[in-house]
Amino acid sequence: MDKGVFEAYEKEIQALEEEIRLLTEKYEDLRQESAFFSEEEILKAIKSLQEETEGETKGHESPSDLKAQLESLESDLSFLMEFTGFHFTSHSKKTVEKTLNRTVQKHSLSGKCHSIPFQVKFQLLEMQKDEKVSAVVSDLSIKVESREDSNMSKFVSRIEECGDLITFFRSLSTYAEWYEHRRHTFLHFKAKYPDIVTLPEGLLGDFIILKNPKVPGFELVIVWKIHLDEEGTTTPVLDLLPKVPEQVLEQRMRSVESIPSSFRSALRLFGIEAAMENLIRVLGSGQ
Repeated sequence: MDKGVFEAYEKEIQALEEEIRLLTEKYEDLRQESAFFSEEEILKAIKSLQEETEGETKGHESPSDLKAQLESLESDLSFLMEFTGFHFTSHSKKTVEKTLNRTVQKHSLSGKCHSIPFQVKFQLLEMQKDEKVSAVVSDLSIKVESREDSNMSKFVSRIEECGDLITFFRSLSTYAEWYEHRRHTFLHFKAKYPDIVTLPEGLLGDFIILKNPKVPGFELVIVWKIHLDEEGTTTPVLDLLPKVPEQVLEQRMRSVESIPSSFRSALRLFGIEAAMENLIRVLGSGQ
């Protein structure tokens, strides 16, 4: 074996032996130190450690406190859902970029506002400068299931272009409230006047038919549209369409033609429910 290689091995062995010696001495020192502690002292040390641990635990809230907080949060959430009409059924997010001052996430959420289902997908860019945080919505895609498709689709298209989520949710809430109010009003009059009121398209339709069983062929159709413009303003639009037999129309043309205008005047004076109630009572009084 080459002499240089042999010397290198010898130095490595000596270094290992020195390390073993030092470790052995350290072990002996520790063993001797532990011998100075009695069993009683060791138990006291363990007890002291336990007390410190319990003290730290008391600084945290107990499971019962956490449960109470959770129940309170659930109660608040339930109140908000009832108050706004929004019930979110699913939400997912995916972080596509994250730096010190910039975060990009893709969000997808769905749910119902009262009885109207919706789905929203968008990308959210959050940027932080000093202590200020700004957020920008992009790639917005919205789907809303509504029978007033023409109005809603125009509104949704404008919102998707400008990325204004706040206006979307605010307008959808108002629109859905009117949608629900119409449904409840139709249900109320159908239950109260079952012989006069009919709902050809059910509670989700936009019109009801009033007819007097003793006057065949004479019907009054109340049409109740919910108009949503591109700016998100919701307006209820009601009108009355009389359906009268030809012989009656020939004899009382002027009286029949005045019915819709009289109904519109009653709407302005008394409101929707009172105007409908008065019309149904007048029609039913001929029974």
